[in-house]
Amino acid sequence: MLTVTKLARQCGISRTALLYYESIGLIRRPARTGGNYRCYSQADAERLLEIRAYRKAGLTLDDIRAIFASRGRQTDARKVLQRRLVELDAEIGSLRAHQQAILRLLGHKALGKAEMITKEKWVSIMKGCGFTEDQMNGWHAEFERSAPEEHQEFLEFLHIPEAEIRTIRQKSRTGF
Repeated sequence: MLTVTKLARQCGISRTALLYYESIGLIRRPARTGGNYRCYSQADAERLLEIRAYRKAGLTLDDIRAIFASRGRQTDARKVLQRRLVELDAEIGSLRAHQQAILRLLGHKALGKAEMITKEKWVSIMKGCGFTEDQMNGWHAEFERSAPEEHQEFLEFLHIPEAEIRTIRQKSRTGF
């Protein structure tokens, strides 16, 4: 028997997520103990781990529900996964376009004048190129991962205070 807390910990998710998955029918409503506690089984844990694996792959809860509904018909699950793969390819293409835009911006002559570029101007340029906050955060994360020293220099170039630079770099390493 697993309680909500034990099952959530075992599967590496929050209690809230577990209860939400139960409320929308992704996992069955469990039996209750005499004290009215939820009583989950090992099969529930396995299903929750499967949900978690699909979520890590970027599938929506509706996609996961469709996969579970099509048990025994692997072609349906395969179609959902193939569609997600196509979506990821498109997202990667978009990110590559953003990289190219940044490279073009870095080649712009105004960027060579440190006194002319500020954090605010850089953010404005990025937004003007169509970057969202999440995409800018992703850009920082990739910059930090692939060239941490240059990332530091770039942030200093933008005249960002040292404490804010530390925060940006830490968030870039651990996720925003």
